Amino acid sequence: MASVALVTGASRGIGLATARLLTRHGIATIFAMRNPDDAADTVAALGEEGRRCALLALDICDSASIAAAANDVAATFGRLDILVNNAAVMIDDPTLPPSAQSLDTWRQTLETNLLGTIAVTRALLPLIRTARAGRIVNVSSSGGSLGMHSDPETDVYPHKLPAYGASKAALNAWTIHLAYELRDTPIKVNAIQPGNTCTSLNPHGVLTPDEAAETCLRFALLDADGPHGGFFDADGRLPW
Repeated sequence: MASVALVTGASRGIGLATARLLTRHGIATIFAMRNPDDAADTVAALGEEGRRCALLALDICDSASIAAAANDVAATFGRLDILVNNAAVMIDDPTLPPSAQSLDTWRQTLETNLLGTIAVTRALLPLIRTARAGRIVNVSSSGGSLGMHSDPETDVYPHKLPAYGASKAALNAWTIHLAYELRDTPIKVNAIQPGNTCTSLNPHGVLTPDEAAETCLRFALLDADGPHGGFFDADGRLPW
């Protein structure tokens, strides 16, 4: 049986491009999102190509939705080889200084980008443990790098979106702790920065989603000698 992957936030942008790329690499891919109708045409077209893929309703901020999705994956596939935690929001107001961002912005951002990702990973980890060599890819951002944000010489330094950045820094920390827990297993856990990508969240990006998805694919398909517990972009390791 082909490897099985699940990509959250697969309705558009990097998530959709990553799920499509995994499918075209012969992996049975689950396109997970709040509204499966958003990617129905893409999945239907891939099916017509003879690819194995499926749509899955998943709201990563809803515990009942997460539980139902995990049960569905277990019943349909029996295991999960690859989890790409891509779903995220970026709702900071860039015209406001860090101290003026609303608490609601902070709550919504952390609920999705951190707590939702943790909840999904916890629910699916038993299935990943049954895979021969599971892979967990947390889609992070250079905006979550404390090292880059504190260095005036970096491109990141002047761009302060505090709720988004803090959520990605916390996601990086989660990556480190989960990687430690799984250090003696065949499962590899890494955080990646796919690049400055033009999406609905970031209309000023320079990469296409398809270009950014290549980094996601690389870490989803790591071999046994690949890295574990790190933070990377297409060119190598990034500072936490």
